[in-house]
Amino acid sequence: MLDGIAPLDEEAMEAARALQARLTKPAGSLGQLEELSVRLAGLAGVCPPPLPEPAAVAVFAGDHGVHAQGVTPWPQEVTAQMVANFLAGGAVVNAFARQVGASVTVVDVGVAAPLEAADRLVNARVRAGTRDMTVEPALTRDEVTAALEAGARIAFRLVDEGARVLLTGDMGIANTTPSAALIAAFTGAPASATTGRGTGVDDDTYVRKVAVVESALRLHAPDPGDPVGVLAAVGGLEHAALAGYILGAASRRVPVILDGVIAVSAALAAAALSPDAVGAMVAGHRSSEPGATVALRHLGLAPLIDLGLRLGEGSGAVLALPIVGAAVRVLHEVATFDSAGVSEK
Repeated sequence: MLDGIAPLDEEAMEAARALQARLTKPAGSLGQLEELSVRLAGLAGVCPPPLPEPAAVAVFAGDHGVHAQGVTPWPQEVTAQMVANFLAGGAVVNAFARQVGASVTVVDVGVAAPLEAADRLVNARVRAGTRDMTVEPALTRDEVTAALEAGARIAFRLVDEGARVLLTGDMGIANTTPSAALIAAFTGAPASATTGRGTGVDDDTYVRKVAVVESALRLHAPDPGDPVGVLAAVGGLEHAALAGYILGAASRRVPVILDGVIAVSAALAAAALSPDAVGAMVAGHRSSEPGATVALRHLGLAPLIDLGLRLGEGSGAVLALPIVGAAVRVLHEVATFDSAGVSEK
């Protein structure tokens, strides 16, 4: 899979830039959408690139041993309960996905509680939650590899079923804590800059959460040059699976819209494994979690929307989908100055 991830096609990107310059609008007037359309042409290797439809969301779910450190007031049982809610179609991501016509697949990659089989639930469980990263590595290297491969298989399956854009989703009580640790490990930023309030913790819990992230980083001293090792030390099963999912999309030359802080922390791992994978990444939104901005800056990605979201699930990625579609549709449908008989300056 990694060998199949290549740089963006410069010839297709140049063709997209040239086409943008001939369209009936002032040059640069669509701002960030123009550069996005150019990148998507480079990813597809053709101008105009395919429309990003149909769309598929994969929600990767897992639990975390660091929950025992009191980093969130929510009980761990909520992870399994929310998986059931996704499958019943009652979560925010389901409502947003129905709005844009995207499918939702839920992947159990590490939920602590046993789950009953259901349609649109994929059993890819590596283990029942991670270990407590403040005491020992959260995962073994073999477990990380298994989760990476599980995520890649989901990407391949969805693309083989016809998806032309993939969206990241996640669920895991306490998962903003390992996300903060991953972002600190890969970017070198301090824990105080990468750790946020997650689901809305109080001041005392926030101080504890920062200390927990700092403690885990001191214990393991993860090497950003060893992304599997970083994921093993302080990551989650859904983070590793998301990284594999992103890499799978990149290897198939299909764009993947990133959601919030969980997704962008996983994207850092994917980029460390294959720098060219960044070409397939679209930052759906800027999470209000501070670590998301740190990670996006490190990846060189500009978010499409900034609404103060911090829900996860894939909600921000789904909201961004119509914007991605609009960026591509411009290249397909907007007339050129010549074809429309419009004078240029």
